[in-house]
Amino acid sequence: MAPAPYVFRGGSWVKILAVKRILLPFLLACASLLAAQTRKPPRPAAPSASKLISIRATGSTRYTPAQIAAATGLRLGQVVTDDDFKEVSRHLGETGAFNNVAYTFQFNPEGIRLDLQVTDSEPFVPVRFENFVWLSDKELYEKLSAREPLFQGQLPVSGNLADQVSEDLQGLAIEHNLHGRVDYLRAGPQDGPMEAFEFSITGQPIVVRSIDFSGAGPAELPLLEVAARRLLRQDYLHSRLILQADKNFLPVFLEHGYLKARVGEPKPKVVEETPEETSVNVTFAITPGLQYKAGEVQLSGYTNIFPVEKLRGLIHLQPGQTANAIQVNQDVEALKKLYGTRGYMGVQIHPAPETNDADATVKYVFEFKEGSIYKMGDLEVRGLDSKASERIGADWKLLPGQTYNSDYPGQFLASIAGTYPADQWKITLHETPEDQDKVVDVSLRFDPIR
Repeated sequence: MAPAPYVFRGGSWVKILAVKRILLPFLLACASLLAAQTRKPPRPAAPSASKLISIRATGSTRYTPAQIAAATGLRLGQVVTDDDFKEVSRHLGETGAFNNVAYTFQFNPEGIRLDLQVTDSEPFVPVRFENFVWLSDKELYEKLSAREPLFQGQLPVSGNLADQVSEDLQGLAIEHNLHGRVDYLRAGPQDGPMEAFEFSITGQPIVVRSIDFSGAGPAELPLLEVAARRLLRQDYLHSRLILQADKNFLPVFLEHGYLKARVGEPKPKVVEETPEETSVNVTFAITPGLQYKAGEVQLSGYTNIFPVEKLRGLIHLQPGQTANAIQVNQDVEALKKLYGTRGYMGVQIHPAPETNDADATVKYVFEFKEGSIYKMGDLEVRGLDSKASERIGADWKLLPGQTYNSDYPGQFLASIAGTYPADQWKITLHETPEDQDKVVDVSLRFDPIR
């Protein structure tokens, strides 16, 4: 090992190593002190909970930011954490109103700012109230919107928003001292898409005591009253009354030339409430409009399958007479039946009215789309034993591949009336045109009358 160097200081030799041992700790301490003086202080960790100072929502075209903020259930000023935001995101997603819900938040000295990013879902369908006769639809919409900010008269077909609205309606029922139970149905055709949510209250009978028609003329009022009798003492159901208005009330006006008549929705009014039932009076507002007389009748699109005189002979409109829209529809059915005797089962006939309000007349243009000829397809016999079914098949003379004749089934049923009399058998005829193959399958069902 090399000898340690020395330095002469103060009249004596001192080893340099000794000097290093003394100065090194001192220098390290000075460096640490200098670094501590120049280093920035560490940033304090974000708090786990803080006061909510704002909610901002973006991404929706159906709802306003204020509606979405209200739907979170959070209140400005309350202390919130990340767990609260997770719960809000879950709640909004489960309503079905949104396909996606995301959130971010920021801390500042005043509190937390929450940002929600949503994507609207589809589809939505309307809401119908079947028998909430104590409140108008407008009042129901207002009260439900106040309780459920995402309710706007329509609901998503998925999610639990409909259940929440049902619970809100149950609360309104309790407020009105009603003891029934609120429920809903998903309304729509059997094989088609959903059309509406229908909410109703069960357990408390609500019956129709009387039906009035405001705006109806003296000539139509007695006919309307007769048509309304079948609804008296029946359960009040909004959809049933709407159906009857279209089926039985509106035709009274269409038959008498009021081609633009309108029948308003039923307006119920509670007139008596007992523990047994609630009685209501129902009013329909009628807007008859002008009464039209028939003018010119034109035919368009037909060919030479039938003489034009034969076609016109099935149309009862006469210039100068009161236009009868119901008779026009019956005439169209007669024309279709005529075409069916030649196999044109897909014929389309559209009576297009052209009204002239200046002189209260209407011109009808019957537009024909004759289509293709259909052939006889399969014959199915149901309700009889095998031997009887075979006899029916042997007697049926319209063979597969022959041009179909829509008159033949009726003629055939008349021919077997002696064997299967109407007082002993109910025979149901069903014709099924197959548009792709242009054939008509026929089904005959025999049911004995007990």
